[in-house]
Amino acid sequence: MRPLLLLLLFIGEAPSRTASKPNFVLLMADDLGIGDPGCYGNKTLRTPNIDRLARGGVKLTQHLAASPLCTPSRAAFMTGRYPIRSGMASRSQFGVFLFSASSGGLPHDEITFAKLLKNQGYSTALIGKWHLGTSCHNKTDFCHHPLSHGFDYFHGLPLTNLRDCKPGEGSVFTRAFRLLAFIPLQVLAITLLTLAVLRCLGLVRVPPFIFLCLLFLGALVLGALLCFLHYFRPLNCFLMRNRDITQQPMSYKNLTERLTADAVRFIQRNAETPFLLVLSFLHVHTALFSSKDFAGKSKHGAYGDAAEEMDWSVGQILDVLDELKLANNTLVYFSSDQGAHVEEVTVKGEVHGGSNGIYKGGKANNWEGGIRVPGILRWPGVIQAGLEVDEPTSNMDIFPTVAKLAGSPLPEDRIIDGRDLMPLLQGKSQRSDHEFLFHYCNFYLNAVRWHPRNSTSIWKAFFFTPKFSPEGANGCFATHVCFCYGQHVTPHNPPLLFDISRDPRERNPLTPTSEPRFEAIVEAMKEAAARHAETLRDVPNQLSLGNIIWKPWLQMCCSSSGLSCECDREKQGRRGSR
Repeated sequence: MRPLLLLLLFIGEAPSRTASKPNFVLLMADDLGIGDPGCYGNKTLRTPNIDRLARGGVKLTQHLAASPLCTPSRAAFMTGRYPIRSGMASRSQFGVFLFSASSGGLPHDEITFAKLLKNQGYSTALIGKWHLGTSCHNKTDFCHHPLSHGFDYFHGLPLTNLRDCKPGEGSVFTRAFRLLAFIPLQVLAITLLTLAVLRCLGLVRVPPFIFLCLLFLGALVLGALLCFLHYFRPLNCFLMRNRDITQQPMSYKNLTERLTADAVRFIQRNAETPFLLVLSFLHVHTALFSSKDFAGKSKHGAYGDAAEEMDWSVGQILDVLDELKLANNTLVYFSSDQGAHVEEVTVKGEVHGGSNGIYKGGKANNWEGGIRVPGILRWPGVIQAGLEVDEPTSNMDIFPTVAKLAGSPLPEDRIIDGRDLMPLLQGKSQRSDHEFLFHYCNFYLNAVRWHPRNSTSIWKAFFFTPKFSPEGANGCFATHVCFCYGQHVTPHNPPLLFDISRDPRERNPLTPTSEPRFEAIVEAMKEAAARHAETLRDVPNQLSLGNIIWKPWLQMCCSSSGLSCECDREKQGRRGSR
């Protein structure tokens, strides 16, 4: 009789032990500025669902992206490590992946929070944007694919949303077109015309062969340009479900609705088991898009329409958690991969970038506007509702926070730069565990942030700053994004020092005259940077030119008829996520 009672007791307790493991819903916006949500002060952009999330949880007001660019920031978010540690920090001007058939990506030996949670029995899914690579050596090895990094299910865009993905929205390659095509074509045309005139005047004898060669070169350049324009969209802008292409090229029609519906189905299918859902929005990266229910409805044009549709999607996720009575056992996190892209202005003068509020700069630079992002966490009954935390936190902190809550030990064979957020979120600690944070501009250490243990000051020292253009602007409009070295930056020795706690707009750099401790502060920050540098190891550069260029043998195509690459299987079957 006693063994029977023990067996019944075990059976009765098993579901409760399973339920005690929290679920995780991680919502990541793309290029959303901290000044965009209503809960961060916006009075005209409607974000009722993001605001609802903030009211029910904790709002972080000094939440920082580990990098101001998509690919490195997302690598840091997934691994809890500075992107330089995984080789996801570029040494060139190209800081992100631009082709689906690149060989670089998040290395297979990196450990994501999805891997840790999968080992703890979680069902894991990533829906939306990935942007951390796909394959290494052939188009079927999928070494960088989400399914190789701990996700059971993937439905979304392996690369990123670009203007080139939506006809009529321009191109991110405009400068490259000018340098590699338009200027060479102009030179060839002028050379041809000059030689023809000189030959007609009898001043120079020019063999017909020279004219044929020049015409051939011109045709070659023009042909390459036309091929790029024709094939870029289908070859790079497509949707996948797990390892299969489902729509090529990607259609923007009801795209957010489709991805949101799939995320809702994933939650419904896993309501009885612990799950991790990463919903990585394509909004509000350009090309901007929205469904007919949101198009033309906001006060901020196409950008506002996209942001408000994303907010609707957040609401759908919160609603299904409520309907299934999962809200009290689910940690929900909302953030953005970096600040708003302030240089996104069309040739017609339409602003396609968001608001970074009072903060200087934006995407691709380490002024506060580029790295200070929304950060909201909700877990009813565990995290105090309505709490506001102004301590420095990082998107790298999600890794150790999620791992600990899921019962997973952290990897011991590598440095984890993130810190567990729960003591802050539960009010058990009033200070961040980050005394120092290091702000990288791609591969280059750009700035150091120091929050001394015995002080309310938050010092930030820049070793270089980007040259904004035109002069007096709040961004690098001439190049569309700011770059990290050479003629594009201004070095500072001694470093440019700010006290962010008193000067969050970064308008008044301190000097030895205005800050008597200037030398001591700067020296302490340099020493911290040196100690940090000693922890870095040489790793393969995943964003080297050789790794980011297009490789035809890595190109995925849903048809076997050359490079036509057209299919639409999104409407077929709607295979369910695990």
